[in-house]
Amino acid sequence: MNLESRVIPAEPLTPAELESIRKPALEPLRPAQQLLVVVYLIAAVAYLAWRSTTLNPAAPIFSGLVYGAELFGFSATLLHLFMVWKLTVRAPIAAENGLAVDVLVPTYNEPVEMVRRTLLAVQNLHYPHTAWLLDDGARPEMAALAEELGVRYLKRENNLHAKAGNLNNALQHCRGEFVAIFDADHGPRRDFLDRTLGFFRDPEIAFVQTPQDFFNLDSFQHRRVGRRRGIWTEQSLFFRVIQRGKDRWNAAFFCGSCAVLRRDALARIGGFSTETVTEDLATSVRLHAEGYRSVYLPEPMAFGIAPATAGAFLNQRVRWGQGAMQVIRRDWLFLRPRLTLPQRLNYIASSLTYFDGWQKLVFYLAPVWVLLSGTMPLIASGSQFLLLFIPFFILTFLVFEEVGRGYGRSSTIEQYNMARFAAFAWSTVGLVRRRLPFRVTDKADMSHGPAEARWLSPQILIGLLNVAAIIGGALLWRSRHHLPVDGLVANLIWASVNIVMASLVVRFTMLRSRFRRREYRFPLPLPATLTLDGQTMLAVVDDISPAGCRVYGRFPLALGLDHQVTGTLHLPNVEVPFRAAVAALIPGENGGERYTKALGLAFEWQDNAALAELETFLFGSDLQWQLHGFEERNRTPTEAGRHLFSNRVISNGQYGADGQLNWSAAMVQDGGPVLLSCPADEGSIRVVASQQPPPTGQVLMLQTHTRSGVGSHQLRAGRLAATLSTPTGPLYITEVEPC
Repeated sequence: MNLESRVIPAEPLTPAELESIRKPALEPLRPAQQLLVVVYLIAAVAYLAWRSTTLNPAAPIFSGLVYGAELFGFSATLLHLFMVWKLTVRAPIAAENGLAVDVLVPTYNEPVEMVRRTLLAVQNLHYPHTAWLLDDGARPEMAALAEELGVRYLKRENNLHAKAGNLNNALQHCRGEFVAIFDADHGPRRDFLDRTLGFFRDPEIAFVQTPQDFFNLDSFQHRRVGRRRGIWTEQSLFFRVIQRGKDRWNAAFFCGSCAVLRRDALARIGGFSTETVTEDLATSVRLHAEGYRSVYLPEPMAFGIAPATAGAFLNQRVRWGQGAMQVIRRDWLFLRPRLTLPQRLNYIASSLTYFDGWQKLVFYLAPVWVLLSGTMPLIASGSQFLLLFIPFFILTFLVFEEVGRGYGRSSTIEQYNMARFAAFAWSTVGLVRRRLPFRVTDKADMSHGPAEARWLSPQILIGLLNVAAIIGGALLWRSRHHLPVDGLVANLIWASVNIVMASLVVRFTMLRSRFRRREYRFPLPLPATLTLDGQTMLAVVDDISPAGCRVYGRFPLALGLDHQVTGTLHLPNVEVPFRAAVAALIPGENGGERYTKALGLAFEWQDNAALAELETFLFGSDLQWQLHGFEERNRTPTEAGRHLFSNRVISNGQYGADGQLNWSAAMVQDGGPVLLSCPADEGSIRVVASQQPPPTGQVLMLQTHTRSGVGSHQLRAGRLAATLSTPTGPLYITEVEPC
């Protein structure tokens, strides 16, 4: 394979800069957290040592399975502690000018509109580059899309080695010194290359990986938790904590997207690995074994579509697990001679995660067997067991939360453990199967349906078995006293917990299955000018996608469905004209007066350039997180304790943390349209504008347009609260107060 490239000499790094790349600053656990870990280890060793003396000789297989599951959990915890004891703290290094960069977007069967949005974000990248659309489906519509957008197009007549083969084929045709890779649904932030290329000034760096973030916050792997602005994802812990811990050991791995790789390093190992269904993990192992280094930059800089349905989510996890098993088999549990011991341990920790499915299965079925057979997995008094088990159990929870730095969320993770245990267990078949099909994760369908129920069969079965065990165990105990009282109570509680977890998973999946919207609506308030029956008015647009939006204002009751509306969306530095039909009417009332307070609009795009401007703005940024102050992180138990006793606010400092919820459109005198955020609770009023912020103390004359009508206000400008980056330009958040 010919992977030669044009190499551009780089200015040598200073010793300090090189040191910052190879030995970045570290974030250790706090002393209180370290002490908690030590106490946990003492309690765990004491408990597990005692448990080894309590195995039931009358049921050696069952007793051994339960004890083995406990040992597996402790071993996984030790590996986890090793990975995340210290996390790297990295800052971007300035990129050298004039580097040759190819940006590769592989596609197989994704919808045209999805690929289009990714390519628009790729074209919007600030650093000069060459964009390539790699079409493994050889579809005419992809060729037409590439021609329309002016990107390079490359197709294959066969799909040999799936995504890895597609990328390797591209390496035969492009000549950039570096290749950036984005899945067909992942739109990069405008400054992605500017913030990642600088690390390659160290010639030992083979790739720079960034998090895979997702914009569809209603997906199967997203949860609204805790505070009203708390949003957690099933991958939060991995991308916010675990990858940073791996980075400390030069073991952060390439995740297949949202990354930049050095072409010469790929040439050294013969291109992307084609031996597994997950080319990313196997390619990482090869690069590290060749002595190359990697960098993990934990900044969200590309945003894609998370699997919307349980089926897509679980299929993706099965493929990841099967690929990990293939790598384990090929590399003999990562015993490659040139991997360091910490690298091996990090790779083993990630791959053994999939055996967690079998461990969970043991824990889900153990109380069923105990209650129905009367066979206990251990021989010991109840008081002795509780004396050792309860501290061990509580400390396990506390330590997981602390080392997770607020991204752990044990109760939610346990629900996902229940949701994916069967998928994880099934994926381990890859350890013995040599040939596995490559299945593309279906992210195109944002809707859900009755078919989701079939993915719940393992959870439903577990729930029903535990219900039957509780009923049968109670009847057996009443007639035969087949268990000691403490054993009966403990297993009834255990089975009840399993039922609750299974029920929560089923309930969550079925609630999501009621969702029918074809694509995600961004909760982004925007000022818009509308023209209705020849009258022009200012309004607030929200809940927006390229297909439609919701508009808030004060509209006449006579307005009907399918009524035509024209207008302009006022984006940062861009005016987007649109035409739409009224698809929904939301009534309102004020002082006995009835009116229409909101319209659901269906866009009717006739100008592709206008549509492209809106798509560029919506995709490829985390503006919805910044503007609303959404937060993944929660307080850890020790932080909550400090807050309780010191009454100290612990916050990430993001704009929006004080609960700004209500938005009004306003027109600044001698200026343009802006948004006015009104506090839902105590908090300052803020003006959100794309214009440069006014000087502190300047009086602003605003005409506001709300559901109550049009009003005039005088506000005095205060401090600049935040500057938010968007794909089309900055947004300035200025605090104001009434004059």
